[in-house]
Amino acid sequence: MKITIKVDSDLCIGAGSCVAVDSNSFELNEENKAYVLDHGQAPEPATYERTVEVTPEELDRALLAAQSCPVLAVTITDENGKQLYPEI
Repeated sequence: MKITIKVDSDLCIGAGSCVAVDSNSFELNEENKAYVLDHGQAPEPATYERTVEVTPEELDRALLAAQSCPVLAVTITDENGKQLYPEI
């Protein structure tokens, strides 16, 4: 399954909870803003939005990481554009 993970850098406060929950999908940059990794690999340049192929377990971990964000800065959508988190 492909999902798109997006971090709103304007909302991100650098709490790091997403990194703590899913370090394969998130990392903090020098400005303490989370950005999106591709299975632990940092893209060049670092990006706040990325579409990745995930297993069911990786999807669960990414969703938990998004849910851990205190300011709802992380959005996850499926390959059909349905927003998985936050639910609308």
